[in-house]
Amino acid sequence: MRLVIAECSVDYVGRLSAHLPLAKRLILVKADGSVSVHADDRAYKPLNWMTPPCSLVEEPIVDLDGSDTGEKLWIVENPKSEQLRITLSNVIQDIEVELGQDPGLVKDGVEAHLQELLAEHISTLGEGYSLVRREYPTAIGPVDILARDAAGVTVAVEVKRRGGIDGVEQLTRYLELLNRDELLRPVQGVFAAQSIKPQARTLAEDRGIRCVTLDYDQLRGIESNELRLF
Repeated sequence: MRLVIAECSVDYVGRLSAHLPLAKRLILVKADGSVSVHADDRAYKPLNWMTPPCSLVEEPIVDLDGSDTGEKLWIVENPKSEQLRITLSNVIQDIEVELGQDPGLVKDGVEAHLQELLAEHISTLGEGYSLVRREYPTAIGPVDILARDAAGVTVAVEVKRRGGIDGVEQLTRYLELLNRDELLRPVQGVFAAQSIKPQARTLAEDRGIRCVTLDYDQLRGIESNELRLF
């Protein structure tokens, strides 16, 4: 990535015309070829930009007599012949940094983390619940959590961020398989998610599967911001 802080003016030439008068701005040139011009406000949104693929040509600006003015002209052009013409009058800083491959966004509260938190706080499912194992192996894949309730009955738990019909079907298949095991049966099912779609809840309850809505912040031990009397 190249970061240029400079006094510049910007002209967009294409289907429409737009002009930014001379001012100090940040210009970002990314590895994908995109170029964007930013002010010190508007959060992440640029004042003007050119998306890839596009080309960038830098030219010195000369006077009529051919002498160099010290200014530079950037011509950023896309395949449609639209141009972003950036005139740099005074470059304050010009930095290039190799960022490398980005690993992508890792969301907080994904299913694996929910599963881990629920296993740590298994009593969320009810008083007297105990953990048998996370990722309990079966011939058709691992059950997220295998637990026992206060009466010692085996409980298979499927954990989702957003509970849909597919999750209920998946848990149903696990229950059919687990209930063939004489050491485990009878095995009950719990469908646990941060949110459960009405159709999924109806299907689960029709099949005798209990639905539990998980409060992620509560599992993490974060108190609610809601005002309470006590």
